[in-house]
Amino acid sequence: MTERKTSDHRIAVIGAGAIGSAVARRLLAHGHDVVAWNRTPSRLDPLAAAGARPAGSVREAVSSATLALFTLTDYVAVQQCLAELDEDLSGRTIVAMCTGTPDDAERAAQRVAALGASYLGAGIQTSPEMIGTDAATILYGGSRSAFQRHRALLGLLSTPHFVGEAPQAAAIWDLTLFGLWYDAQLGLLRALDTVRAAGIDVAEFTDTAVKQLGHVVTGAPGTASELLKATYPAGPATLAEHLTVIRHLTRLRDGQTLGDGGLPTVAARIETLIAQRRESEGLTATIATR
Repeated sequence: MTERKTSDHRIAVIGAGAIGSAVARRLLAHGHDVVAWNRTPSRLDPLAAAGARPAGSVREAVSSATLALFTLTDYVAVQQCLAELDEDLSGRTIVAMCTGTPDDAERAAQRVAALGASYLGAGIQTSPEMIGTDAATILYGGSRSAFQRHRALLGLLSTPHFVGEAPQAAAIWDLTLFGLWYDAQLGLLRALDTVRAAGIDVAEFTDTAVKQLGHVVTGAPGTASELLKATYPAGPATLAEHLTVIRHLTRLRDGQTLGDGGLPTVAARIETLIAQRRESEGLTATIATR
């Protein structure tokens, strides 16, 4: 048995799904006093057996804790739980640990502020089984002082990464990372669909696809540097040369199940830049603000 810490630093875990259960078990394993609530009370039984204190309501759980982790499915559930709180929660920190839009996070932060508590939004870039390992990534945004106050405890769940003081900072970072994965994965699926339909050996093509995707990965720091310095060297091709290839790709992808990947919009942007006599610049110029 792990000796339970007797400090006043009790943690509330709101939601006993896969992430919530993993978080609660990790904290219990390190001797923390955990009170847990779930809309379906029976789902708390395994956590209670592990040492958590079941709460009869969100209000009971949050009011008894200094830190409340809302490990819920989405911000709709977060708002529903916040609506059940009607007392002064000064000195407490509420962490919304779910994926949602920046607007969702901002509305949650406003509700938390109205209750007198500090707000942290958290983007969970990890699976439940990775909670507590060095491979886990959890992003936090909102109150910097609250983050610093609870950093050691949050460090039990992952290597905590504070990404900004805006309440929506973690939501933006989290969704953008998911978007990067979807863009890459759907791009791969679109490519595999194209070569399969053409009768090309998919496995053999995939070997070359891995190399092509690798160019994007290894080139990422350089691309970011171009953006920060506002310099857009041609690199492997100029905008004029890119436009030719993109037009060919648009025709190749016409009628595909997963669409054209937004290439007509990119082509239109490049045409605008060329009209501004910037045809010799590189692809990073397409997101330039000047």
